[in-house]
Amino acid sequence: MEVKQILHMNRGEGEFSYYKNSLYQKQVMSMARPIVEEAVAELLHQNLPAADCLRMADMGCSSGPNTLFPLWEIIETIHSTCRTLNLQKAPALQFFLNDLPGNDFNTVFRSLLPNFYDKLEKEKLDKLIGPCFVAAMPGSFHGRLFPDNSLHFVHSSYSLHYLSQVPDGLVSESGEPLNKGDIWFAKTSHPSVRRAYLDQFEKDFSSFLRSRSSEMISGGRMVLTILGSNDHNPSCKYGSQPLQLIGASLKEMVDEGKVEELLLDSCNIPAYYPSAETVGKLIEREGSFSIFRFQEFEITWDANIEDGDKDLIFDKWYRGKHVSNYVRAVAEPMLASHFGAAIMDELFHRFSLKVADCLERGIGLDHNLVISMAKK
Repeated sequence: MEVKQILHMNRGEGEFSYYKNSLYQKQVMSMARPIVEEAVAELLHQNLPAADCLRMADMGCSSGPNTLFPLWEIIETIHSTCRTLNLQKAPALQFFLNDLPGNDFNTVFRSLLPNFYDKLEKEKLDKLIGPCFVAAMPGSFHGRLFPDNSLHFVHSSYSLHYLSQVPDGLVSESGEPLNKGDIWFAKTSHPSVRRAYLDQFEKDFSSFLRSRSSEMISGGRMVLTILGSNDHNPSCKYGSQPLQLIGASLKEMVDEGKVEELLLDSCNIPAYYPSAETVGKLIEREGSFSIFRFQEFEITWDANIEDGDKDLIFDKWYRGKHVSNYVRAVAEPMLASHFGAAIMDELFHRFSLKVADCLERGIGLDHNLVISMAKK
């Protein structure tokens, strides 16, 4: 099955849906917010362009409570910047929500957008915000989505680590899987497997940059938040310890005869978590963008579990279950398409126990890259 058919979050509003399990992604967006605000404010200060409408896009928007979070950040920044500049009227805003066609856009437009417009109308923000138009733009951000020179601002959070396809070169000439026993590359993987994943990321990220370069105006701004890796922290060296824990859980189930070994050997998750050095080199090589800010930060897997109530206390089993649920909301469509839906409950229960152990030992961390740039 093609990646674009299975690379989507759990739909709807059920227990394991992305709609109900996205507090972690919200925390990441909150931590990147100052950089987004800075980029939007600078765009407005430069008066780019002196036009009646600013066109912006969120690449990989998904379909949860966070989908419109970046848009609200941008609107508040436009409001405060217009007040600083003593402008009497802000430009209209056209905002495109992009994701693959399998994304649950119905939930966004049925459950989220009406409340967003109600909030916008209620607060009015001193009437310094022009009309706001929101539309969906289904399609892969690895290729072109918009006309030339049409976008002023592009945002993407926690999407660019996904690859457009499973990397080539993961099977030998004789047809043997080269990444046996793993669902993704790890420290035990053959160097050729790691190279194949890196090559695919380089192709995809370069294609993303070329496409956005064509679509953005000169001086337009872009802020990307990417789940990355950090060689200096063993917990983040390969960028996604949760994937390795899922792989370890599947190995246990293979040993117990609950999963076919061939299924495990032939599973390769299409994701890559780049280092800051890799991302910086690729941006420089592509040549269309100037980097204004590049920040890195680490965050625990159960960040924002209390959702603002700091007095709440959770034991390690609840924390493990919390992390398991939001990882399941993201990964289940890919895993169920390969291993079957019947094993998902047991798989993610085993995974939750491993997560709880990691959190108790203080090694449950993700490394994040935030890059603010402008088109030359």
